[in-house]
Amino acid sequence: MSKKLVFLSVPKTGTTAYQTALGPYADIVVSNPPDLKHAPVYRYNRFFRPMFEKVCEVQMETLAVMREPIDWLGSWYRYRQRPFMKGHPNSTRDISFDDFVLGYMKGNKPGFANVGNQVKFLEPQPNGVGINHLFRYDDKEGLHAFLTDRLGVTFELQKENVSPPGQVTLSPDVERRFKRKCAEQFELYDSIPRRGG
Repeated sequence: MSKKLVFLSVPKTGTTAYQTALGPYADIVVSNPPDLKHAPVYRYNRFFRPMFEKVCEVQMETLAVMREPIDWLGSWYRYRQRPFMKGHPNSTRDISFDDFVLGYMKGNKPGFANVGNQVKFLEPQPNGVGINHLFRYDDKEGLHAFLTDRLGVTFELQKENVSPPGQVTLSPDVERRFKRKCAEQFELYDSIPRRGG
């Protein structure tokens, strides 16, 4: 608790690798169930924050990583193409990336495209609880420097839980529609300063 920092785990932003690398230095590591491992701000505010404040008598700062929205969906799309997903209703093996993104934009999302929303995950709460330190996924240098300085440790990352390689290119029409429909995701991502070199 001495570093007073909580690293919230936005899915598909490389946080499993950070959890492995920094786990030995952490007082608490939540690795399961997924709903707690990937607790968004609202769930952190409801369950974890009161524990820290009432039981541990400490106010924590929060940190999270956000991925560029198309790249984030591309990672989900590739992740759900893994061989063991074949025949599963969430599999994207026989679905184009365009159809995956079109499904994501629907109000009633099909199972294969129901992957959450980074903006909702990071949304500040009415009581003021939000993300104190937000980093871009592609600013690994900035995040590494921040963590090294804040925690006073050196660490190396290993690739973990990586989506299989694959081509994920949107048609210009679907990309335009996605950027219009989910503009708040791009606005939030574009607002995050790059801190690395």
